[in-house]
Amino acid sequence: MKELKLNKRNEETGHNARRLRRNGVIPGIVYGKKLGSLMFEIGQMDLLRDLSDAGEHGVVNFNLDGYSGTAVIKEVQKDAVNHNVIHVDLEEIDNNHTIESEVPIIFKGKDFLNEKGVVLQTQKDTVKVSCMPEDLPKSIEFDIKNAQIGSVFKLSDIEVGSEISIVDDLNTVLASISGKQFMIEPEDDVEKK
Repeated sequence: MKELKLNKRNEETGHNARRLRRNGVIPGIVYGKKLGSLMFEIGQMDLLRDLSDAGEHGVVNFNLDGYSGTAVIKEVQKDAVNHNVIHVDLEEIDNNHTIESEVPIIFKGKDFLNEKGVVLQTQKDTVKVSCMPEDLPKSIEFDIKNAQIGSVFKLSDIEVGSEISIVDDLNTVLASISGKQFMIEPEDDVEKK
């Protein structure tokens, strides 16, 4: 795991954050028991590279002006229009203790279901898990290609390794399968045309 090089930034107005983003720098905050709360900045390309490696809720090592630590990515804020990263929140963690984090769920087989004329209706796209930092997955894959119309999937249907436990209620509905609905014109309307 590479180390994120963070630079401490001074508390200033929101205009400063916009100026940073225009110059290819993303503002953020890291908080924890040892550090308190510190604002930082990081190069956009460095952050995007590490986000692709660790995932948007993964574990990263960081160096903030000489202080080295490990953190979980708590939130990545994106612009609503262009989806560019505009801010990142990190929470410092202890590598010797379990952590809780949201992990994205990847539904495998959606295209296959669409070809069969079936629709996947997702209710939840992340799951909260508890594990050691080194065991935190980037995502959890859930295979749905053999699903039938009327199938309902719950969090209890997700298979994870013994080192990971699901924190959310296992009876929570994850997704359901339904058939595509087509609008059929009444025959009277067809005959009049």
